[in-house]
Amino acid sequence: MKANVDAVAGTALVVLWSSGFIGAELGTAEAPAHTLLAWRYLAAAALLIAWCRFRKLTPTWHAIRIHAVLGLFCQFLYLGETITGIGMGVPPGVAALIAALQPLVVAMASSRIFGERVGRRQILGLVVGIAGVSLVVVGDLSGADLGWPVYLLPAAGMLALSMGTIGQRLLAPKEPIALAMAIQCSISAVGFMTWSALAGDVAPPMTTGFLAAVAWTVVLSTFGAYGAYLFVVRRNGPTRASVLLYLTPPTTMVWAFAMFGDAITWLGVGGLLVSAIGVAAYVSGGRDDRKPDHPPASAPSIVSSSANVTK
Repeated sequence: MKANVDAVAGTALVVLWSSGFIGAELGTAEAPAHTLLAWRYLAAAALLIAWCRFRKLTPTWHAIRIHAVLGLFCQFLYLGETITGIGMGVPPGVAALIAALQPLVVAMASSRIFGERVGRRQILGLVVGIAGVSLVVVGDLSGADLGWPVYLLPAAGMLALSMGTIGQRLLAPKEPIALAMAIQCSISAVGFMTWSALAGDVAPPMTTGFLAAVAWTVVLSTFGAYGAYLFVVRRNGPTRASVLLYLTPPTTMVWAFAMFGDAITWLGVGGLLVSAIGVAAYVSGGRDDRKPDHPPASAPSIVSSSANVTK
């Protein structure tokens, strides 16, 4: 029974985490990234606050301060930069692959901050993984009229998520998942609404496509992906969750090909294979960490993401 639950949870995590990148392309076709994110997080925060009131979950000021910081890095900066990059032309599959480097970056940072041992094979895995991402980006650049600086946006988002993950381990919050998500989504809603107001496009386009994109990202990417990530982290540990996130780039690329006709280049396929070798090297040289008291905050949304996390 446990194996069946783990298999279902793992599959749900991969599919739902990938949904965040697809929802980003759906939504940014209708409105700027910050407008999509503003209404996504406003809707998510309203639903989560209502649920917390129903369950009589009340945050302390300490919890609000902690999750305000985590929400800033894991939600606002991560998704703001990543989805803006997608809105400017970065394919969802490429953005997903760049984001998938986050657990490796966190592992290297943890060796410095927490004194965790990182072996030579893990260092090799990080280098090879970055090389694989570079191949995918080069392959995408060869077939698209898009300047390379745009790819720095999802890379910056990945680094913001990595910083949030380190913060999660340092702060080690204990609040229920729904309460933590309510605070983080509220902080992100304020941030993105302010961004949209300053840009002069806070009013949502009342189109079927935009409303569908908001519903997609709230249900699948915020509640589904982040919830699945935290479930896997607490049940199986952060190592297993991080490994599963490496399955999201090919899932996203296939999904984007089916929905949008995004091309899958040979360099892209080669980059995925190289990245997979890097991941295998890293995982085979590491240890399974099953300490739910210190889960990473990866989340596509997106996660937190965890992890991932949401997306």
